[in-house]
Amino acid sequence: MMQRILFIPLLFLSVLLYADITGKVTDIKGDPIPGVNIFWLNTQSGTVSDVDGTFKIAGSNQSKQLVFSNVAFQGDTITVESQAEPLHVKLNEVIELQEVSVVQKSPGVVKHRFAVLQTEKITVDELCKAACCNLSESFETNPSVDVSYSDAATGAKQIKMLGLPGTYVQMLTENIPNLRGISSVYGLGFIPGPWMEGIQVSKGTGSVINGYEAVTGQINVEYKKPQTSEIVAANVFASDAGRVEANVNAGIKLTPELSTGVLMHASDEFMSLDDNGDGYMDMPMIKQLNFINRWYYRSPRFVSQAFVRALSENRMGGTVDGNYMIDIDTKRYEFFLKNGYVFNPAKETSVGLILSGSIHDQKAHYGLKHYVGSQDNFYANLIFQTNLDEHQKLSAGLSFNHDVFDESVRVMNPDLSEASYLPVYKKETVPGAFAEYTLNLHDKFIALAGLRADYHNIYGAFVTPRLHLKYVPAEFLHIRTTMGKGYRSPNMLAENNFYLASNRALVLDNNLKMEEAWNYGVSLQGYIPLFNRELILSGEWYYTDFRQQVVIDVDSDVHQVHFYNLNGKSFAHSVQFEANMEVVKGLTMTLAHRFNDVQSTIGGVLREKPLTNRYKSLATASYQTPLKKWQFDFTAQFNGGGRLPDPDPVNPLWNTEFPAYTILNAQITKYFRTWSVYAGSENLTGFVQDNPIIDVTNPFSNDFDATNVWGPTHGRKLYIGLRWAIDR
Repeated sequence: MMQRILFIPLLFLSVLLYADITGKVTDIKGDPIPGVNIFWLNTQSGTVSDVDGTFKIAGSNQSKQLVFSNVAFQGDTITVESQAEPLHVKLNEVIELQEVSVVQKSPGVVKHRFAVLQTEKITVDELCKAACCNLSESFETNPSVDVSYSDAATGAKQIKMLGLPGTYVQMLTENIPNLRGISSVYGLGFIPGPWMEGIQVSKGTGSVINGYEAVTGQINVEYKKPQTSEIVAANVFASDAGRVEANVNAGIKLTPELSTGVLMHASDEFMSLDDNGDGYMDMPMIKQLNFINRWYYRSPRFVSQAFVRALSENRMGGTVDGNYMIDIDTKRYEFFLKNGYVFNPAKETSVGLILSGSIHDQKAHYGLKHYVGSQDNFYANLIFQTNLDEHQKLSAGLSFNHDVFDESVRVMNPDLSEASYLPVYKKETVPGAFAEYTLNLHDKFIALAGLRADYHNIYGAFVTPRLHLKYVPAEFLHIRTTMGKGYRSPNMLAENNFYLASNRALVLDNNLKMEEAWNYGVSLQGYIPLFNRELILSGEWYYTDFRQQVVIDVDSDVHQVHFYNLNGKSFAHSVQFEANMEVVKGLTMTLAHRFNDVQSTIGGVLREKPLTNRYKSLATASYQTPLKKWQFDFTAQFNGGGRLPDPDPVNPLWNTEFPAYTILNAQITKYFRTWSVYAGSENLTGFVQDNPIIDVTNPFSNDFDATNVWGPTHGRKLYIGLRWAIDR
């Protein structure tokens, strides 16, 4: 009995010791201080004071010393034995220093150490290291994403990740699926570089919240926000290839809660260049007008955003004399609405609704081939999120996606009579539901498990499981593993109409199945202190295994592009090593190397996929002088060789292999108070692929083909630009 009596006060004392500690942080005048870091001494347990200075932190059995820290105030440490009443902590302001400048070089790429997914953010500072006219030129200094021309006629660029085409990467803007279907061919050129606040790149299947389409990764583009962007900013650019462009953005805070902003872009390429003298334009002439208006409203618990966009683009290519013309005209309109409401700030319980839509119209002439295509899209995503406790989080919701494709290809005879007609009309309606659970044990171990179920009106029901794990055995070592499934509805004509820049016949089999693949990955990051700096080493392996795929066969017949269902194996191995470090003050360097092994069953035989580099190496160096007066950037890309599509065995017009090659880029930037001027060169050595167009002198022959592109089609390019901004 006496033991029970003694146990009661001991239990009461333990509750006091380990119960939540609450309180408020103010200055000496009594005004609340938000953003104060509060943590138990010599532990990783901490919190931050709220907007009204209040805080709550779990009691600790490891320390009794509670530390309060903020850059604008003198820190304080208090001893907490127990708490009967909320604490009231007063901090003294730091004595203000006069005429002190602190300049630190911002990282170009931010790799999120504590994220469960292998994710990196390409910041504005990184984008400014190169010309970066649009999204397709944003990855020149990135070792994970490759960008190349899909052909030598249209100027269309495609990305590759983990050795596979960009159609297996889920493209997002503002975390909304975008650049899908018809817009995937030329869409990388639809997002100007100066419009971007940052780009998030994650490898593997990613989160189920954004859908089921990620197979090799997700790339999310964040536009500049009116409430945080510059008050006004401008960027003008010109190159010796005849390209000129201007970008302007402005953000206005109408009230403390309401902001609006505009983004405007105009560009033109007015010169028809033919440096190799083959009679064909090296690059098409592209004119583009692009406009965005967005609104942002925020109250203590409610956030709302509205976004509209309009784009008009025209691409003119072909022969210099006009005998064979390529004319591609695009009109695109987009909108989205985002609304979110927080029910319980303490548990971060919220619900959000995203609505978006787009209309995309494209008309194109490729000599005697006429393409007309449209895609209308509507998307909705309802997301509920809450923290179950300190370590657990749950997200769940419903989604809906609707696409209408209406396309046709007409091939005319020289006398303008119709030779063939290929229509494609498809409606896709996909409702779905998803749930995602996160377990975070003090950032030492994180598990992210997701599951979604969708029903496709053509392909039926399917389930998408995904699992991501992260383990930190030591501060200097982070280990991640991932596995998951991804699906893709094949839209072969919409996503591959650049093949019309050849005289290959398009052959689409009936009843093409939905593409389905598993993706597995392991990555290790090491953070090594070295010479008072940090060396970051990383290694990764990813394997993509297709259970179903639409094979694009350009090997079986040199005069055809045949699309059919996979009958056999198809896979991609990708192994990459990377090192990053600030070598000396102001000088950062990146070294990376990647191996690709991409094979597919083509014509009944497991073969290496054509036009895929077997390896790639990257070396970058960026030096910024003290006080950020000058910046010098240099990039070297070493691209490995690979296989070309099989030539005609009787009359071979090209080789079976393409060689390794190197691309060098450099840029110099001079900074002033509110503006900067930059000048640089792309492809310094002037390396150009020999004979990028097959039978270029006979564009109406059966052998004409501009799609066997593996390297640059234009030589050295010089450019100059100016950036100006009034920061908020």
